Amino acid sequence: MADKSTSFSIKNWSQDDQPREKLRDKGKTALSDAELIAILIGSGNRDESAVALCKRIFASVDHNLNALGKRSIAQLMEFKGIGEAKAISIVAALELGRRRRLEDAMQLDKVSSSRSVNNVMQHIIGDLPHEEFWILYLNNSNKIIQKNQLSKGGITGTLVDVRLVLKNALEVGATGLILCHNHPSGTLKPSQADKDITKKLKVAAQSLDISVLDHLIITENAYYSFADENIL
Repeated sequence: MADKSTSFSIKNWSQDDQPREKLRDKGKTALSDAELIAILIGSGNRDESAVALCKRIFASVDHNLNALGKRSIAQLMEFKGIGEAKAISIVAALELGRRRRLEDAMQLDKVSSSRSVNNVMQHIIGDLPHEEFWILYLNNSNKIIQKNQLSKGGITGTLVDVRLVLKNALEVGATGLILCHNHPSGTLKPSQADKDITKKLKVAAQSLDISVLDHLIITENAYYSFADENIL
């Protein structure tokens, strides 16, 4: 009887079931997420193939790539057959995917709606475990001149320096501002502090003929627009 560890080797599978050959012959879209990750790690453990191992890893995050991307090297190494080198390969691949999505979003440099702002910022702050406050600086054509992280804080909130926001707006020649911050808790309801800082920035910017066009609260799965809700 064949050795168990040998029988689980991908090399002994039908060629149609081998991830590398499947990608070569059928294209990348023919592979599942688990099969793509299996190509990275190359081998499984004595009890399961690389694909079976990756399927088990994906099952642990409800088959969600974003959730897998949040796993640390140490967490991935808890799976039998995933050593440090394999864990690093997985983390690196998922980070490249995240950066690719970010670059795609960056191509949208003109703001036409709250959705377009969310498309730009969701990949940056949507799934962070802590709160960050960002400012988008726009010219008079509503094109994004610059994006700045203004503050980074704990899950309870951030600090916003109005003077710094307006100083930078003047330096880059912005005529419009869009405020963005995330709520790690997932709630889309603006707090009183969110409303207060929006009003404070809006009043201060008006004295310099700069408009606060919107304030978005962004979560992993949705967003809230002050402008859309007519509370700006």
